[in-house]
Amino acid sequence: MTESSPPRAAADRTTACTAGTRTPWRSFLRTETGSAAVLLAAVLAALVWANIGGYERFWHTEFALRIGSHGVTLGLREWINSGLMALFFFVVGLEARREFDMGELRERPRIALSAAAALAGMAVPVGIYLAFNAGGAGAAGWGAAMSTDTAFALGTLALLGRRLPTGLRTFVLSIAVVDDLIALIVIAVAYSEDVHVRALIVAVGLFVVILLIRATGTERGAVYALPAVAAWFALLESGIDPVVIGLAVGLITLAYPAARSDLERASGLFRRFREQPTPDLERSARLGLAAAISPNERLQRLYHPWSSYVIVPLFALANAGITVSGDSLSDALTSPVTLGILLGFVLGKPIGITAASWLAVRIGGGRLRPPVGWGAIGAGGSIAGVGFTVSLLIATLAFDGKRLDQAKIGTIGALVCSSALTWLITAALNALPRKRRARALLGTAQTLIDLAVPVDPERDKIRGPLDAPVTVVEYADFECPYCGLAEPVIRELLADFGDVRYVWRHLPLTDVHPYAQLAAEASEAAAEQGAFWEMHDLLLDHQDDLRPADLVRYAERIGLDTERFRAHLRARGGADRIGQDVDSADLSGVSGTPTFFINGRRHSGAYDIEHLSAAARAARVRAGLVPDGASG
Repeated sequence: MTESSPPRAAADRTTACTAGTRTPWRSFLRTETGSAAVLLAAVLAALVWANIGGYERFWHTEFALRIGSHGVTLGLREWINSGLMALFFFVVGLEARREFDMGELRERPRIALSAAAALAGMAVPVGIYLAFNAGGAGAAGWGAAMSTDTAFALGTLALLGRRLPTGLRTFVLSIAVVDDLIALIVIAVAYSEDVHVRALIVAVGLFVVILLIRATGTERGAVYALPAVAAWFALLESGIDPVVIGLAVGLITLAYPAARSDLERASGLFRRFREQPTPDLERSARLGLAAAISPNERLQRLYHPWSSYVIVPLFALANAGITVSGDSLSDALTSPVTLGILLGFVLGKPIGITAASWLAVRIGGGRLRPPVGWGAIGAGGSIAGVGFTVSLLIATLAFDGKRLDQAKIGTIGALVCSSALTWLITAALNALPRKRRARALLGTAQTLIDLAVPVDPERDKIRGPLDAPVTVVEYADFECPYCGLAEPVIRELLADFGDVRYVWRHLPLTDVHPYAQLAAEASEAAAEQGAFWEMHDLLLDHQDDLRPADLVRYAERIGLDTERFRAHLRARGGADRIGQDVDSADLSGVSGTPTFFINGRRHSGAYDIEHLSAAARAARVRAGLVPDGASG
């Protein structure tokens, strides 16, 4: 059923939706963005401290952890580099697993493209580094020139804002994750000496225990933490850097969308607590709410702020300090270690990533396309040249004394130069004519489709032109207050854009909205008489009055045959049609209302007019760029 235009005037102001969708991915970006500023402050503090005095003496202070006759004694810097950084890599593993299960990387060919770009983006910088250092005393530090710093890279992207496409963030993140994984393998193989096999076997056995625990479906964190901590100690004893266990545990932590059945169960537990607020029911409600969210998302929410705002800045404070003098800077400018790291990051990263992406497209015959345009790929390559955390970690393993200071200068210099290069590339892209800029930024790959059941004009309820290049699908509930807030925004969007079609799909949340199903069936009874949108508008305007007598009164107001309307309601004539929408919502991973899809892609931002308009404009531009038959 279609309607060419809204029957009423659009809202004359923007409605801000206080429950704007905030996904774990967007939260991740915001946390990394904020932490980049804290990380930069820690770098500056380390430089000032190192030049005031007492820096090295403090970080060499030993700290012992003992139980009976057994224990570990490490300097404060080693506790951070090997201990706290294991938690940092755990968080990196969590995000990588989430992207693999629910994000862009669930389309497996994109993993191949990201992996190829990441591998080349590591191999070329290492090659440049060895060109300066092969056969020399600095050759051992080749691993310091290859890994992207996630916090700084995503912070740089955030500062550039909307001048670069949002898809670039996932591309850069996936490259950074592969970087970190390979870097940890390099640390374990190339920078671990005197490996004790017995301790290593114990560590592997403990990891197998963690896998067996996961297979039982247990979700209690303490059950996993004990063998994970024991594996950390075993790896430390084996001579392999124990941060490896953090990434490994993160990568096996599953992510999945909240199931509607779990949410309904949580709602039931909360209602029981609301009716009888006892400690036992409070605990049941709390555990029920937590169980509705995947372990991956719960752990990210718990540990990501600690990782971003405490652990990584502490790492920078403990490792970035160097004594700056005229002699040290002049030595660094001619040092093959400094030049290898600097040029490896600034030139090697963008060259390797861009070249590998181009080759992958050529070899795949165009079947595999990058998620963004080639201009954005170039900018992403320069952003990936922002290396810090893992670079410094490997440098501290490979060097000491003067060469370590030279490696640090190269790493910090690469951070500054790669950020500046990114700004220059972005400025050049934005100076292009509009159409060329759009193609350079967005490319021609089709976006990943999240909407499981395509829009069908024969069955879906549609407002706007049927051949519109932009389609907005909303899963909604007539009794949901947030759907009521979104309705004026949708009207304003349709009034502002003449080439957008809007689709309503039912998702009555009967566990929290007792009249939602009845209201949906009333709208279908009206649709049977050709008046769906008239009933739709009245229902959303009167969300607190959805009892049977109210629905009949609305049918009379819009001129329906009320006897026919009542008969349709009694026979539940629209229940099957509503059930089809609910099934399609389940297939698309929708569990709450309102949930929006724009050209098949789930909208993960707020649903005020500013965000929906920006998403519609971006979808319209991309629709004009993607050729028929293009594949992503």
